[in-house]
Amino acid sequence: MILRFGYVSTALALWEATPSRTLTYTNWSKLDKTTRTEKLHAATEENLNNTLRALHYNIAHGIHLYRMSSALVPLATHPEVKWDYITPFRHLFQEIGELVKRHNLRVSFHPDQFTLFTSPKPHVTDNSLTNMAYHYDMLEAMDLHKSAIINIHIGGAYGNKQETLIRFNDNISKLDPTIRQQMTLENDDKTYTADETLHACERHNIPFVFDYHHHQANLGTTNLEDLLPRIFATWEHTNQRPKFHLSSPKSKNEYRAHAQYIDQDFAQPFIKTLKTYGQSADIMIEAKAKDLAALKFVEDLSKTRGYKRIDGATIKM
Repeated sequence: MILRFGYVSTALALWEATPSRTLTYTNWSKLDKTTRTEKLHAATEENLNNTLRALHYNIAHGIHLYRMSSALVPLATHPEVKWDYITPFRHLFQEIGELVKRHNLRVSFHPDQFTLFTSPKPHVTDNSLTNMAYHYDMLEAMDLHKSAIINIHIGGAYGNKQETLIRFNDNISKLDPTIRQQMTLENDDKTYTADETLHACERHNIPFVFDYHHHQANLGTTNLEDLLPRIFATWEHTNQRPKFHLSSPKSKNEYRAHAQYIDQDFAQPFIKTLKTYGQSADIMIEAKAKDLAALKFVEDLSKTRGYKRIDGATIKM
């Protein structure tokens, strides 16, 4: 049984390597046409190059799992901007995709919390459709659109969870089927439990990304041991390992906030449950220390009897 670990977006071990340089609409609107283009191109080029830097770093350190930044392209979905962010950088998108495929890396996107299909406001759904298309277009430019996933949450409850879930079922049907095929759903820490999110996944044949920290903050009626067979089943049609999220609370008073690193005592019940289940999985570390936290967690875990580290971020059990 193999567990692979990864991290989110920015490799903190690298100098000035953020893939999320931005340009606000307010600042963009103050610029002339030529300068607007220059600023957008400069930020996007830096973000894509820093993504390549992170990928090379991951390869060197045996990290096979990586979440790319959703902010690779500034103002990509702003209705007043609407610029061609693929053509000028097609070579960089292709280089990213070729690197990922050549080294068998697993990459993903996780759009922000405003990408949801539960809102009663049509414009929120329209914006979500646009944002999902933006992520898919980048994956397509990388030629990763048939393997990489786009992970979102169900969204808010808007005062009536049952009615909202009906609206989710209606709104999700508006998403292009090719994009929907690459999406996953994740349980959240306040509203939709693992039970509820899993039910939605099973209804729509969508893979389920289980977040252990969120589960502990927002417990449903079913324990993890009983959820696991159903979670793994949602991934069967994808030919990919199920994916999980792991972070630990910042403190008792800030339980939902993510700590800098992973607390071993908090994480061990989750890891032991996966070990008992006995099937390989991928785990995205969502700690604030990002790559440093992922590597430290794997190092600490490898010191436990029965866990063998076989490269930088992979454990064999």
